[in-house]
Amino acid sequence: FDNFRDTRKTLQELGKIAPEDRVSYMDFLNYSKGLYDKTAHSFLFNPLYSPVDLLNLNLADLFRIDAFQTVSGRVDKYFKSDYLKKFFKRFATYNGSSPFQAPATLNVIPHVEITKGGYYVKGGMYRLSEAMESLLIKMGAKIHYDTAVKQIEINNRRVCGVVLENGEKVECDLLVSNSDASNTLLNLIPGDHLSGSVVRKQKKIEPSCSGFVILLGTDRSWNQLQHHNIFFTDEYEQEFREIFYRKKLPEDPTIYVANTSVTDPEDAPQNGSNLFVLVNAPYLTEDQDWDRLKKEYPHKILQKLEKAGLDGLQDSIRFQKMITPVDFQERYSSNRGSIYGTSSNSRMSAFLRPRNKLRQIGGIYLAGGSTHPGGGIPLVLLSARHAVSLMQKFENL
Repeated sequence: FDNFRDTRKTLQELGKIAPEDRVSYMDFLNYSKGLYDKTAHSFLFNPLYSPVDLLNLNLADLFRIDAFQTVSGRVDKYFKSDYLKKFFKRFATYNGSSPFQAPATLNVIPHVEITKGGYYVKGGMYRLSEAMESLLIKMGAKIHYDTAVKQIEINNRRVCGVVLENGEKVECDLLVSNSDASNTLLNLIPGDHLSGSVVRKQKKIEPSCSGFVILLGTDRSWNQLQHHNIFFTDEYEQEFREIFYRKKLPEDPTIYVANTSVTDPEDAPQNGSNLFVLVNAPYLTEDQDWDRLKKEYPHKILQKLEKAGLDGLQDSIRFQKMITPVDFQERYSSNRGSIYGTSSNSRMSAFLRPRNKLRQIGGIYLAGGSTHPGGGIPLVLLSARHAVSLMQKFENL
């Protein structure tokens, strides 16, 4: 089943696998658009920092965002096809949540992706980092490379600088931290500058799921692979039960494969492929042995992909690298190795994320997937916009 931005093409595809759900498909997208219309202004594009931010909201909309049903429960009411049920439940994982726990409000995501469309940055996501670097240098910024921040310095309830791991102190009047909010609040800010309630609240936050990634360079390609590909498990609910309740890697995982060389042939040698293979994984717990899992689990994933039609995959591998939740924690200081910040597995979790400005310490602003409005690249970029708008408001910039 191929999904297109062109609705007519998608409806033709549905004729192959779920003709009984063609009308439901359109009905669901209209429902998804309704959620977007009710949440975009009031939640996504609103910093929700102070009472003033609530003045222009249509409060009635906040009671019509389907927060009391789960993603799974609402999807099941629309579709007969088990295949389409899996397809639409998948979108909840875009911010690290389970469709069987997360509120149906997250059904807004299909509208954004399917109706508005997805876009590819030629050369890959790293081009965004390079563009930001170029802009920063052009604006006169000084960038410290390969340098970790050890501590944020506070004086008279206001930020005054940061101490780097090498001991160097960098003074500042304003600071934007895009580290995981848990890391910023619990590890970088000295504890006596935050109230006990803030610290306790942050410690209680449940992280999103993490991911187990295999990066592959192969000397062959497969005609059936598009840019984005999902290979579903037959036991979908069981998979999320293993990830979120048992905190273990699923026995039969759903596998996402990104193959950007379909869109950008320069991403791989001729006749080869560059494959980003992702399986949802639990955040880190003491019971997990990632040294062992790194040796055993890749074979399970690659074997399943071969059974799904990627013949000769393992023999074609010329480059392989793995990224585990341990790497996410050690490299990015993410909360227990999560990759989407805070989970959205409860009705109120989306509204309980740290705001983009600290209230107890002046001059500190927060951005990233663990802050408002949420995880995933589009929302992370919105968090930066909120941080800047609050900075302009409170710092007289």
